[in-house]
Amino acid sequence: MTTGATVECPALLLDAAARLAPIRTGIVNAGTPLVMDSVYAAVRAGILEPVLFGKRDDIETHAGAMAWDLSGVQIIDADDEMVAADKAAFAAGAGEVDALMKGHVHTNAFMRAILNKEAGLRTGRRLSHVFVMTAPLLDKPIIISDAALNVAPDDETLQAIVLNVVDIARAIGIERPRVALLSATEEPTESVPSSMQMHRLSFWAEQNVKEADILGPLAFDLAVSPEAAKIKAVSHPVAGHADAIIVPEITTGNALFKMMVHFMAACAAGIVLGAKVPILLTSRADPPAARLASAALAVIVANRAAAAG
Repeated sequence: MTTGATVECPALLLDAAARLAPIRTGIVNAGTPLVMDSVYAAVRAGILEPVLFGKRDDIETHAGAMAWDLSGVQIIDADDEMVAADKAAFAAGAGEVDALMKGHVHTNAFMRAILNKEAGLRTGRRLSHVFVMTAPLLDKPIIISDAALNVAPDDETLQAIVLNVVDIARAIGIERPRVALLSATEEPTESVPSSMQMHRLSFWAEQNVKEADILGPLAFDLAVSPEAAKIKAVSHPVAGHADAIIVPEITTGNALFKMMVHFMAACAAGIVLGAKVPILLTSRADPPAARLASAALAVIVANRAAAAG
């Protein structure tokens, strides 16, 4: 059923990252072939300076197998994934690395270390995951949030998700993002709880977010199809032209991004925002292009944050 097409890292992200300073990135539990391959691709692209957390013997063995000379690469020895995650999180909190990448470590252990108050990574903003999706059939990227971290966000969490999405959109060059708040209908309806929630979110955004156009609730066709917007007489900068889609809960977002990956050969560049540093929450199922694109996105975000002071 899937296309079987090769996923490609978008030049939009890779070229932008290559023009910026490489970022010092902590790789959590790095000593497996898949993780080392992904990191080495980003090193060869000139966008990452890795700090490898994990078992030194494993890291050196896999580096040798791929002819990667680790001279000058810092290795922080750690006996297991939790120790590696804790050491990396504290290094990021202390400003010793500019980003964190999930290696061969369970997501709950990785995120537990990041959320540890003593690590110093919390900023007061809620964490949310953002995918920047690119595909051969699309004429521009489309951003999806939150498809990987927040399961059933409440109103306050959705507000943080919107702010993070606007930040990432502006970071990749979308000066005034058009953000659609997704539901199954464009009318606030008590029988469709997400429509009521997105209606409240739209009102909040109108009062609090001045650097983006935000509209909801919107059904998916009204978010992305100018023809549907015209037929249904919805006149708004967002209608039919969304740069970003805020989903009401994780199942919708997860299904949407995976549909694009498997049916459209889309590349999903994903990071977690809201912490002191960008966080690459990679999956074992991610193709190499998506891992490289995620690294490029982290470089763009980290350099933007550094420039902002």
